[in-house]
Amino acid sequence: MININEPKIEFALNAVRQAASLAGDIQQEMVSVALTKDDRSPVTVADFAAQAVVSSLLEKRFPDAILVGEEQADVLRSPEGRETLDKVADFASRAIPGVTPKLVCEYIDRGAAAPGENYWTLDPIDGTKGFLRGAQYACALAYVEEGKVQIGVLGCPNMNPNLREDVGGSGLLVVAKRESGSWMTELRESQAEGQYSPLTVSTRLEPEQARLMRSFESGHTNVSQVDHFQEELGGKADPVRMDSQVKYALLAAGWGEIYLRLLSPDRMDYREKIWDQAAGSVIVEEAGGRVTDLDGNPLDFSQGRTLKKNRGICATNGILHEAALTALGKINA
Repeated sequence: MININEPKIEFALNAVRQAASLAGDIQQEMVSVALTKDDRSPVTVADFAAQAVVSSLLEKRFPDAILVGEEQADVLRSPEGRETLDKVADFASRAIPGVTPKLVCEYIDRGAAAPGENYWTLDPIDGTKGFLRGAQYACALAYVEEGKVQIGVLGCPNMNPNLREDVGGSGLLVVAKRESGSWMTELRESQAEGQYSPLTVSTRLEPEQARLMRSFESGHTNVSQVDHFQEELGGKADPVRMDSQVKYALLAAGWGEIYLRLLSPDRMDYREKIWDQAAGSVIVEEAGGRVTDLDGNPLDFSQGRTLKKNRGICATNGILHEAALTALGKINA
């Protein structure tokens, strides 16, 4: 059993509970004000508010800790972003009483730090397009030591502990620690009252029966190569479609066998952001699965804000990992 009273675990659970619950409130209240980042991906009020909340809690609990977050507040400080900043501050004040817009920006920008030997990494809203559709997304927080993820927590407001979509329901909280397993509970239970259940990957052995975890968003991978990959496996099982790192939670719980992040044809030099993979990867590994890049190399989180030494992602139930890598080699992924 994982020790939820261990300081870093206790902090991570509390931070993700608060941030994900706030994001759920924002989604339910139909607040989805989108800004534009350099990469043109949508950003919502929930992204900024959730990062501010986690940053403020980290500053109080571990003031010297490094936070590597997805968001930066530059756009909020611009004249065009003022209205959005006011909304972010208004929502953030539910978790940070008395917070000002200026302080919100400072909390958000704490996440602009460069990774050190030990650091926390946060994706406040993983699956922004899912969020904007009223569907699945996750708040993902992880702790990294010497390039290896030690703790991962996912808050999934629109899933429940039965691994079913449940918009506005109890929510799902998943936590893993190295050598302590992966566990899940209700997101909106109090930390003291929550009952934690272990997660275990699927034991399917036959490649043709492997269920692929696939995104709704085609831009997240090379769709045609995923189809070729399944053909190479002799795949017959229907895919499991889900947004965000929620896929990692389902893979860890045995609801699928393989999750790939292939390189899109127009972005062959793309390298994954650390916050997009850190929490989910340790959750799958501690549930008995395996996570590598497309070449079978372990993920190296010591290379800055991206996985510079890794190409794509291959996550499986472990049993089918070598078969997956062989199939990837045959399609030249």
